[in-house]
Amino acid sequence: MPATLFEHSDRVALITGGASGIGLATAQRLIEAGIGGLILVDQDEVGLRLAAQILSLSPELLLCRAHDVADEAAWELTRQAIQEDFGRLDYAVVNAGIADGGAIVDYPLAAWRRVMSANLDGAFLTLQNSLQLIADAGRGGAIVVVASAAALKAESGTAAYAASKAGVAQLARVAAREGAANGIRVNTVLPGGVKTPIWRAVPFFRELVEQEGSEEAAFEAMAALATPLGRYATAEEVARQIALLLADDAATMTGAAVALDGGYSL
Repeated sequence: MPATLFEHSDRVALITGGASGIGLATAQRLIEAGIGGLILVDQDEVGLRLAAQILSLSPELLLCRAHDVADEAAWELTRQAIQEDFGRLDYAVVNAGIADGGAIVDYPLAAWRRVMSANLDGAFLTLQNSLQLIADAGRGGAIVVVASAAALKAESGTAAYAASKAGVAQLARVAAREGAANGIRVNTVLPGGVKTPIWRAVPFFRELVEQEGSEEAAFEAMAALATPLGRYATAEEVARQIALLLADDAATMTGAAVALDGGYSL
């Protein structure tokens, strides 16, 4: 892979859920690939400060915004900050989300709405603002939406998460149709199991960690059971695929949904 994926070194990218996991790994990969500026959005303010230290970008190249991606008023302020600090946007990674589990018959409506707000409402507002900012810049761009293999395969106990990610995947396809007139490509990645902190919010994973003795052992047990390749991806592996979809080499690719699941959805 070439060190630089982008033809122009002044390109600016927005990443939601940028404080950890796939978001932070993608930020690191884009810096390696020659990105000119980054905006990280995450509701974890402490995590954003730590991410800024890890990325070691000069202040004029990094904007961190701590807010819920489902907060419309906060997005208005973030959009203004992007315009003031960078004057444009070229790329976006719609990555922020939460995980939760439970059988439909027992699942509280409040929990359902919390997942939908974070995963689907948040994706909608991210796309809405990103599409407008990229269009305003007038030179096209690219967006990658992080959905999930759960959007393709039904598993007991995943109703809210799977439904939200299926919605996100279709939302991205509509965005690809609407963005094409402005030269904006929109593609989706569908990761399967990825070793990220999001699993810590899932009750059965916490139980498995206790049973197996460590998070790594729990990941290995799940991968052996459900993934033909017998392993989960790292956040860095997913980040590399996201960067490729943003890059100029993918110039005619839009509306695609790429499974990164080790065969889980087969």
